[in-house]
Amino acid sequence: MLIYYLPLFGKMNLVSAVLAEQRLKLGDRLVIGTQPRINHTRKSLGRKLFKIFTSIQQFQKHASSVIVMAMAVIVIILIATFTYVSRKLNISFVDALYFAVGMITGAGGNEKVVENPPNSIKLFTVFMMLAEAVVFGIWYATLTYFVLGTRLKQFWDAARIPQFNHYIVCGLSGIGIRIIQQLHASRHEVVVIETDPNNRFVNTARGMSIPVIIADVSFRTTLQTSNIDTAAAVLAVTNNDATNLEIALKAKGLTPKISVIVHYPDPDFAGMAQQVFDFEAVLSPAELAASAFAAAALGGRIIGMGGRIIGNGIIADNLWFAFATLITPNHPFCGQWVKDVARYADFVPLYVETNHQTLHGWDLLDTNLSTDYILYLTIPANWLYQLWREEQEMVS
Repeated sequence: MLIYYLPLFGKMNLVSAVLAEQRLKLGDRLVIGTQPRINHTRKSLGRKLFKIFTSIQQFQKHASSVIVMAMAVIVIILIATFTYVSRKLNISFVDALYFAVGMITGAGGNEKVVENPPNSIKLFTVFMMLAEAVVFGIWYATLTYFVLGTRLKQFWDAARIPQFNHYIVCGLSGIGIRIIQQLHASRHEVVVIETDPNNRFVNTARGMSIPVIIADVSFRTTLQTSNIDTAAAVLAVTNNDATNLEIALKAKGLTPKISVIVHYPDPDFAGMAQQVFDFEAVLSPAELAASAFAAAALGGRIIGMGGRIIGNGIIADNLWFAFATLITPNHPFCGQWVKDVARYADFVPLYVETNHQTLHGWDLLDTNLSTDYILYLTIPANWLYQLWREEQEMVS
């Protein structure tokens, strides 16, 4: 959807350019609006298998101590079992295994295995009891720490880190949580990096099944863990301005072609930083919020005259509104052709809703606005007064 036309030389509004069949030249700017893109793609079988393989690797990384001690327990059990069987104590392999496991775990077993054994077996049994008490105790402690401590959460988050075309949000600030909510609602894959494990938004992010890496985001290894090489963009939105710049610079250093969006409160410095460091965007909340406050102040009158505000923003250093206005008999646009009022008032018509249909494109420009039509348009704030003038002034 065409929003605005900014020629490199001179001044011409969009509707006039379209009607005059103006050709786009090098340096001209055309502002286009699109609907937010929702990711509808499903994971292929290959990506699912790759995800399983990656999960196994992450499990080995985070649970290596648990696995090692479990193998040690199994080896000791097998040594004891084969020892009892090989000494010809007239017991089966199953009975020996049952006794070895019961002896090691403390649950008890078939004590008949060692009722009348030679002294060597008795000494071997004593040694195995002591050794297994130590090994089994260590394994139980590591298993408890893995399940009840932070290692299981770290493994679960690491196993779910997306592999391709995901967004890396650095910092769970108030802005950060809003960003991941928007991306998640659009079905894009997101991974969060946060330094503080006690951040109040950590559980909120995990509740949306978004992996959260608890680590120092300023380290290169942390960014590499989030698969920055294959990510779609990095958003540095921590509460520390210097940290945001550091994250952005390191992200560009690791992956020069990745898109980097930086949060910085000072609007003047934000513009300079974007030009100097060649970031995709350095955004200032104060600058973004200014248009919303101004729009709220001016929008009351639009609502008062039957209009409905759709949105607002800054285009070419001008505050713009997108709103719908109901054409009434006293409306200054009533009885006018859309192409004529659009050229005069410097607004861009988006579409018109009638009782039976919705008009777009050339049909829209050739529409005569009648009562009960609803015109959707974008217009600069400094031209809003055109809507508040009498119809006679508009015709003249």
